[in-house]
Amino acid sequence: MKEQEWEIENCEAFELKDIFECGQCFRWNKETEDTYIGVVKNNVIKVQKRENRIYFKSIGEEELQSLVIEYFDLERDYEKIKQTLSNIDIHMKQSIQHGKGIRILNQDLWETIISFIISANNNIPRIKGIIERIAKAYGKEIVWEGKRYYTFPTVEELAKAKVEDLKQLGLGFRDKRVYETTNIIKEKKIDLEILKKQEYLEVRESLLTLPGVGPKVADCILLFSSLKRWEAFPIDVWVRRVMNELYIHNPDESKVKKEQIEAIANEKFGPLAGIAQQYLFYWKREA
Repeated sequence: MKEQEWEIENCEAFELKDIFECGQCFRWNKETEDTYIGVVKNNVIKVQKRENRIYFKSIGEEELQSLVIEYFDLERDYEKIKQTLSNIDIHMKQSIQHGKGIRILNQDLWETIISFIISANNNIPRIKGIIERIAKAYGKEIVWEGKRYYTFPTVEELAKAKVEDLKQLGLGFRDKRVYETTNIIKEKKIDLEILKKQEYLEVRESLLTLPGVGPKVADCILLFSSLKRWEAFPIDVWVRRVMNELYIHNPDESKVKKEQIEAIANEKFGPLAGIAQQYLFYWKREA
């Protein structure tokens, strides 16, 4: 493992809080007001933003610059995306102003699948705690600057865990689902490399066969992983609420159907539905 540093300047659409606290990731923690630290693949990365400069410092196996460019999606023009979405209506414009620094991360597909199975009917502090305990129990330890970090376990590493082992880590009803999904992927009944090459609806149907993966979890995996399917529009309580308030106006929010929300999202936002969802979700939840 080697220590590396890299920096960039004048990067549009890159605010640490917006990226790491918009609900898309669980392995980043705030260290100071302008610094977050997280584990990406086999690397610990510290990100600091001061004025118009962003500093990256890491220890790990991968080459830092190429890892950062891929993971943070730095080659995509988010200013163009924001302009396109802002032109749709005043609601999108306001939500983008609130979360102007959001970027959709290219997270490891395997890690994203397990993380969002754990996220079902759960809150973010508890999700983060469970994932950290799994990493500590089955991942590899990295000691850096006097602190211990743990990589997310590979499929083979996590397959060593029995249902009872996962229960002890606090997974609750998700223990069996994580166990079964891990073994399905280990046995290549679902091949992650093939998933990456499939058409959108084909990938979604494959994901929905995994234990613990319902429509919302499938859409989160499609959007937040390296699958990078921006057509996906995850619908939770916040998204249902904001879509109803802005576009549907049903006095009984509970009667708003998922299909109705999806139809509006597809019509209004098209192939940018996923990033539109993140702006709306973050805006509504934070406001």
